[in-house]
Amino acid sequence: MRSATVRDVLCVFWEHVRPYKLTVFFILSFVSAASFMDIVQPLLLKRLFDVFENQTSVESAFAAFTTVFFMLLAAKLFGWTMWRVSDFINMRFQPQVMASLEEGAFRYLLGHSYQFFADNFAGSLVKRVGRLSRAFEQLADEITFRFVPIAVILIGGFVGLYVQAPVMAYLFTAWTVLYLYFNYLAAKWAVKLDVLRTEIDSEVGGALADAISNAVTIKLFPALRFEVDRLKKVLLRYARAQTRSWLRHGVILAIQSLLMIAIETVLLYIGIQGWIEGRFTLGDLAFIQTYLIFAFAKLWEVGRSLRHLFDAFADSKEMVEIMMLPHAVRDHRGASELTVKKGRIEFKDVDFSFDRRLILDDFSLSIAAHEKVALVGPSGAGKSTITKLLFRFYDIQKGKIMIDGQDLSKVTQESLREYISLVPQDPVLFHRTLLDNIRYGRRDATDQEVIEAAKKAHCHDFINGLRHGYDTYVGERGVKLSGGERQRVAIARAILKNAPILVLDEATSSLDSESEALIQVALRELMHDKTVIVIAHRLSTIMQMDRILVIEDGRLTHQGTHDELLSQAGTYQTLWNIQAGGFVR
Repeated sequence: MRSATVRDVLCVFWEHVRPYKLTVFFILSFVSAASFMDIVQPLLLKRLFDVFENQTSVESAFAAFTTVFFMLLAAKLFGWTMWRVSDFINMRFQPQVMASLEEGAFRYLLGHSYQFFADNFAGSLVKRVGRLSRAFEQLADEITFRFVPIAVILIGGFVGLYVQAPVMAYLFTAWTVLYLYFNYLAAKWAVKLDVLRTEIDSEVGGALADAISNAVTIKLFPALRFEVDRLKKVLLRYARAQTRSWLRHGVILAIQSLLMIAIETVLLYIGIQGWIEGRFTLGDLAFIQTYLIFAFAKLWEVGRSLRHLFDAFADSKEMVEIMMLPHAVRDHRGASELTVKKGRIEFKDVDFSFDRRLILDDFSLSIAAHEKVALVGPSGAGKSTITKLLFRFYDIQKGKIMIDGQDLSKVTQESLREYISLVPQDPVLFHRTLLDNIRYGRRDATDQEVIEAAKKAHCHDFINGLRHGYDTYVGERGVKLSGGERQRVAIARAILKNAPILVLDEATSSLDSESEALIQVALRELMHDKTVIVIAHRLSTIMQMDRILVIEDGRLTHQGTHDELLSQAGTYQTLWNIQAGGFVR
């Protein structure tokens, strides 16, 4: 995975900001106008002091004071108005961009391959999506409300100082360049630890998600102390990284203070010397001191703002890298929509390797339309891999996989998966209602159609027995239901989808004998007029298949009906004997 640069992060942000260019222009204009008032105020104070110095009577001094006072009040009110207007516009702008960023990140994230999600913690990915939008908010705030005002004040201040004393203007400008350059180097120095802190924070999120999602396992193997100690090690690493980061920031702030003291002392000395020599008025001194107060208030935030920018970069970097990572399985340009009329499946000379391990070797298989086949064989033989390749969760290295003569690599993944239903060994449900989970099979289905599917899957009765019925939330990953109940819900979902190709991966493994007998009736109805691939060891499921395929070491070694394979010495006969008589004494 290529490391994301600042430019990569900014390109992602700009893609989502671009539709709001006019809004950005207005925000920056109002902020600039408000910031300009911070320059006007020292100039008005200069005028006020000059008035006091030059007026000979109290009445004329008071009249001049009143004029300047109301001008100063008007400048403050105008600045206040500009800030408020920019705030209100920004309150609509930033949430819209943040929502767009999260939607885009979510969309691209879900486009990654099956293997990507197997390799990454869900909790860590969730954190990265959230950090991306928060990083934009931080970046936008710093640019809009820190750097734009600083630029306006520095430019306006240079003009004001130049009118009073060009030497002071050049001196302050040179100091400002030095100050900003120091803060840039300091922020780069500090951000290395900030990036490390962010990476460890992702580890903390992953460790928490891993432990919480396996809370029952922790209880079963009384491992609370072990898990707490394991998390504590990561938290201690995070605390050490945080401490080192804060120490660096403390050193930077100390040096910033010294630099400000130095320039303030020099300018004040030059100003007083000029006043003594008659080159400066009291108003000039008031302008210089007031301007420095305004400028220092803004410049003091520069170091922090730069660090916030680097923090935003560090926080967004991980998610941007995921968005830069090409999807491992992609639709080819010009991919067509799959159309399935019969459901004939063909694997032709397929090679597939994973992590340099050959899983399928020159594998060929033809399944006729509406044929029901079972895949059997030892663990690791490649049975589940065959079904994953059918869904195109992975791309093959050689050969073709076709449905009704259409090469799966040349059709869209979405259309392919519309035509295949899966009932897995361990169904995972959304933390939504039972109605929503079953309706996921066909999201435009009516409530009545959902209930009919549930009845066919024999889960209607247990659902009606729940306090909230079909409106019951099933918990994260469906933990509120038993394994058999989850499997029946998954079968109901497949019945509702009614795809022409059906894959059953140990679909009755979590059912007791009574439930299995009920489900077998539902499965027979579900399998009717469909092409079916079954991975199972339960004999009641295997025996009703048209053909049984024995897979060993990525190859199809034997095939036939149950009776045909039993009459042959080989793997199937061995598996049958173990299951049928292995526990008989």
